[in-house]
Amino acid sequence: MSEGFSADWLRRREPFDALARAPHLAERLSAALPQRPRLLELGAGAGSLFRWLAPRIGRAQAWTMLDADETLLAYGFERTAEWAERQGWKVTAPSGALLVHAPGGAWRIEARVADFGDSPDDLPLEGHDAVVCSALMDLVSPAWSRRLAARLAVPFLACLTVDGRDRFIPGHPDDALIRRGFARHMRSDKGFGPAMGQAAPAMLARILAEEGFSVATAASDWLVPRVATALLAEMVEGHAGAAADALPASASRISAWRTARLEAVAAGRLSLVIGHRDLLALPDKE
Repeated sequence: MSEGFSADWLRRREPFDALARAPHLAERLSAALPQRPRLLELGAGAGSLFRWLAPRIGRAQAWTMLDADETLLAYGFERTAEWAERQGWKVTAPSGALLVHAPGGAWRIEARVADFGDSPDDLPLEGHDAVVCSALMDLVSPAWSRRLAARLAVPFLACLTVDGRDRFIPGHPDDALIRRGFARHMRSDKGFGPAMGQAAPAMLARILAEEGFSVATAASDWLVPRVATALLAEMVEGHAGAAADALPASASRISAWRTARLEAVAAGRLSLVIGHRDLLALPDKE
């Protein structure tokens, strides 16, 4: 599993993630879970999904967070403890876990360092009532997804999977070129085999339906306003860099697009929509 993300990037994107995710799918997941559910999170990073989803489940719950980056998991524990304390909740740390004493019952979190890029076959799915992830499934291959789906017997919630509906506002003549290069880059190997990229929402829904799951999806778009200049500049740089890697013959046009877009950011004239979809799969096997 080679794809990694910095703590700073995850911190800055968290409020946009929280606003984008589809709460009605989270409510459906919660209703399908037992009284004290046990959740397994894949690629947990700094714990953003936990801080969004745990309050929506509300009651006592236990989470196992998997990520290849031990430092990022530790940082996530720190952020979660600080976040919980700001809510006025007591936080304890028994035996290396984190325990949030929320009003509806205690939330227990354990972290495990695991590199599951080669295959999902060794994921500890047994003993959990749901598997969840965020901003992960567009990085994995169709083969990886099929192997995961074949092992799943519990609800699966995948949030913030890109779907290609990116839109810089106002438009630019070379936006289509950037989209094409970015989409090609998204399909490169991120450590899980050739990635599904922007085709992931549709491919994943089909794979899970073939395994007997009832699948629902909902738009979960990032809306980045003109005032978010630091994030917009980073998104321009990221799109330009990915497009240049994928389309080296168009380097000069991509460079000109980058310059124009950064000038628009600095002038407060650029906003951005990043298209995502959330997916909830409930087993029909039971």
